[in-house]
Amino acid sequence: MHGEYKVPGGKLVVVDLEVVDDRIAEFRLAGDFFLEPDEALVAINAAVNGLPASADAKTISAAVTRALPEGAVLLGFSADAVAVAVRRSLARATAWRDYDWQIIHDRAYPPVQQMALDEVLADEVGAGRRAPTLRIWEWNDPAVVIGSFQSLRNEVDAENAAKYGFDVVRRISGGGAMFMEAGSVITYSIYAPVDLVQGMTFADSYAYLDEWVILALREIGIDAFYQPLNDITSAKGKIGGAAQKRLGNGAIVHHATMSYDMDGEKMVQVLRIGREKISDKGITSAAKRVDPLRSQTGLSRAEIIDRMKATFTGLYGATPGEITPDELARSERLVADKFSTREWIARVP
Repeated sequence: MHGEYKVPGGKLVVVDLEVVDDRIAEFRLAGDFFLEPDEALVAINAAVNGLPASADAKTISAAVTRALPEGAVLLGFSADAVAVAVRRSLARATAWRDYDWQIIHDRAYPPVQQMALDEVLADEVGAGRRAPTLRIWEWNDPAVVIGSFQSLRNEVDAENAAKYGFDVVRRISGGGAMFMEAGSVITYSIYAPVDLVQGMTFADSYAYLDEWVILALREIGIDAFYQPLNDITSAKGKIGGAAQKRLGNGAIVHHATMSYDMDGEKMVQVLRIGREKISDKGITSAAKRVDPLRSQTGLSRAEIIDRMKATFTGLYGATPGEITPDELARSERLVADKFSTREWIARVP
């Protein structure tokens, strides 16, 4: 069995192994990481050999840590990364380059239809009718997108939302509210088989699926990094956040929204962002939570998106794609039957 895990912001960890009598055998660790002293590699291999094939990542990581010589230095990877690679090999996880990716970047859709498209396209990938896809969203209408489990009245000031013309919609993934205006954000979704993140914890999968955008941001001069669980940030402040939903048919939808040029004062009038929520950010004003991409790069929104698409294509290979008429029709039915209904929008009042 073969497994690979690219540590977000770090190096590639590669493992090869066999399973004999339900135990790991012939284990070999490799990669482009740095490790001192040399004999630490032998120690890691010996620590993993003989472990039960059912061992979880925590057990594998602990075995590796105990086996390391005193003073061992691991650069670009960790015992946890070895454990993830082992679990990915045992789960026969796939890699980015195992798929023929498509990139969809087309017209703007009404906010409620954007929610439906996320469910439809993910479902199509899970059913094998669509290749794994990166979709860049466009927005013409202001909206607040609340997470699947958020309270409508606790998150949104309905009076101010109506005053400023904001629709309120609910997405299928968890996480916090997104404040969306035309030209003010960059939002993307990844629709992929869940095999792509097999062997990872949810926390690991967030950083793994967003590593390409971290690299893209660094290429345009932003010192971007991932802050667990789901924040894309920089030394100058938070840039955006991600959310995720795994469907029962074996698909995953992972999406993120990054601020380009946000009206922070309007945001805090429309969203009910309380003191408790921002207290752990070390700031006193919610309007200061998000540092827009425009102020850090000087680039247009379109230029940033072009750089993102180029980075994704360079890393994983991708061709232009489009939403099919059938997918569009399905999304319109879902809008009528689910996403525009009061039962869905206010399912957590």
